[in-house]
Amino acid sequence: MRPQPSDGFVWVQAAGGPALACSALQPLAPHFFTTRAWALGSGGPAGDAEWQPVGDSLGVDAAHLVRVHQVHGAAVVVRREGDPIPSGPRPDADIIVTNDRSAALAVQTADCVPILMADERTLAIAAAHAGWRGMAAGVPAAAVAALAREFGARPEDLVAAVGPSIGAERYEVDRAVRDRFAAVHAPADLARWFPDADRPDHWLFDGWRSAYDQLVAAGLRRDRVHVAALCTAAYPDLFCSYRRDGKGAGRMAAAIRIRG
Repeated sequence: MRPQPSDGFVWVQAAGGPALACSALQPLAPHFFTTRAWALGSGGPAGDAEWQPVGDSLGVDAAHLVRVHQVHGAAVVVRREGDPIPSGPRPDADIIVTNDRSAALAVQTADCVPILMADERTLAIAAAHAGWRGMAAGVPAAAVAALAREFGARPEDLVAAVGPSIGAERYEVDRAVRDRFAAVHAPADLARWFPDADRPDHWLFDGWRSAYDQLVAAGLRRDRVHVAALCTAAYPDLFCSYRRDGKGAGRMAAAIRIRG
């Protein structure tokens, strides 16, 4: 039996297998968060064949499934309607935004926080990937800013879905991680995001709370930020987890497309 997600998420069946979707985001933009059952979750090399079910589930071919080479930063790739299909290596980035109805966006995770967003007014969408480095770098706010800058989105018109990722109870970090946040985030934020761990000089990192707080601080309405609150490390039969499985861990996708 699959665990029950929180905050308006539902289990759905897509072309590649079971997936999670956010009820509030679905009317604006078809999307999903995949599970270990998909081809990407096998733990083998993730080539075009493994990504094909993701594109198929959103009705796009490989050329129109926009992906990036994720580097744990806050750089943005913009895909505009009418842009030619790029060739060559995927650019280094962790955020993708578009207003192109012919394209779908996808990021991959295996514990990191996936964020999907859509603007109810302009219909522009975003997909973002944030591990602790991305959260420290402000990925949630950077994604909101990119939608505003590139497509005129207003934060109060955005709906965001924060998908499955590792929960605080299974994500212990050391002082170096906390200090990275302390350099750029307020002490009150650190108090919420880093509860004490059992070992001295270690903390638990709450990526769900960090994502939520950063999106709200960027201008989203609290009732439009939805967090699945499902821990990838806690369900080995359902989710991929790098911290649990190491280098052999598979990957999951968070994918979204403008409603056509």
